[in-house]
Amino acid sequence: MKSKYFYLFILSIFALPIGFIIACCDALFANILINITNFRIDHFHFLIPFLALIGVVIVYCYQKYGGNIKQGMTLIFNAAFDDNIDIPLRLVPFAMISTWLTHLFGGSAGRTGVSMQIGATISSNINKFFKSKLKQKDLICIGIASGFTAMFQTPLAGAIFAVEVMEVGKINYQALVPCLIAAYTSRETVRFFGLKTSNPLIDNLPHFSFSNILSICLISIIFGIAGLGFSSLMSTSKKEFPKILPNPLVRVAVLGSILSLILFLAHQGRYSGLGSNLINLSFSGKQIYSYDFLLKAVLTILTLSIGYQGGEVTPLYSIGTSLGIILAPLFGLPLYFSASLGYAAVFSSASNTLIAPILIGAETFGFNMLPYYIISISISYICNFNKSIFEGQRSTKKVESLFS
Repeated sequence: MKSKYFYLFILSIFALPIGFIIACCDALFANILINITNFRIDHFHFLIPFLALIGVVIVYCYQKYGGNIKQGMTLIFNAAFDDNIDIPLRLVPFAMISTWLTHLFGGSAGRTGVSMQIGATISSNINKFFKSKLKQKDLICIGIASGFTAMFQTPLAGAIFAVEVMEVGKINYQALVPCLIAAYTSRETVRFFGLKTSNPLIDNLPHFSFSNILSICLISIIFGIAGLGFSSLMSTSKKEFPKILPNPLVRVAVLGSILSLILFLAHQGRYSGLGSNLINLSFSGKQIYSYDFLLKAVLTILTLSIGYQGGEVTPLYSIGTSLGIILAPLFGLPLYFSASLGYAAVFSSASNTLIAPILIGAETFGFNMLPYYIISISISYICNFNKSIFEGQRSTKKVESLFS
């Protein structure tokens, strides 16, 4: 018993400097990405024709020099369950630079998956450098918590996501306190470096009437199906595209050209980058088209499945938010309320996580929304048939038997 608490104490001590170091790296990554995004918006017509070419460069570098780092989050998850698997430090510059290039030339991708990879890589290598006897899985959890929190400044959600995501149905409680320490350290550090978040608090809430609860349940099923569709199509695309175009350089050149053409024709960059523009439009009463969520989903899947780098989390937020705006009038729910449900519920379904998305919604839009998130996300979560955007995720969840 004493050794267990001593281990937890040492792990918690490590968590503070690890969270700080990771936050510094992620702050650099995010601040440069913000500037790149602004530059792309101003010069979109000049940059988008080169998207296919830059895709060839990214894929070539990963093929030639990347080694196992091209596995991305799958490598992170595998290393968490096997101490003999190392995460090379070169993953950090590779992931950063390739994601910057993807965004600069107009690809549709996120950033959080990359920040989590950066976090896991740094925490794992710090452990190796000090030759400590800390479990690699616990250190990777700390890295994921720090990386996730750095992007959204939701430390409760970041810590829970880290201990929940790797093995669905089994939470790594041992790492929870260190993850919380790392997550709060990460939040305060990135704020020091100027990263701010500004999210609307949802105060127009429907009454807990039978009809409103029924509407929330029904709309949450659609959110769950949307998340399932995203993760399933992502998995299928990664398997089928190599069969159609076996050469990875030819594949990214051909499909990257198609991608750049669609991104240009579809409102000239509306679906490029993170998708934060769709979130901002949704919560500012601006125009959201009925097809926004679908095009953002398809173009993000195409971007990430052919070799460009980035994450899925922010695009999923934008997909859920814009879908919520479209569905709200159909179910008689307030617009921003519905959008905020979609923000978290689609992510829950696509990532195969339950508790973290509830906290994401509450930390982002206000804890007065918590009862609604519990209902909505519980439903969207069980509608995903145990599918996930994270291929390395392991599962003890048996929800799929309900549908078989």
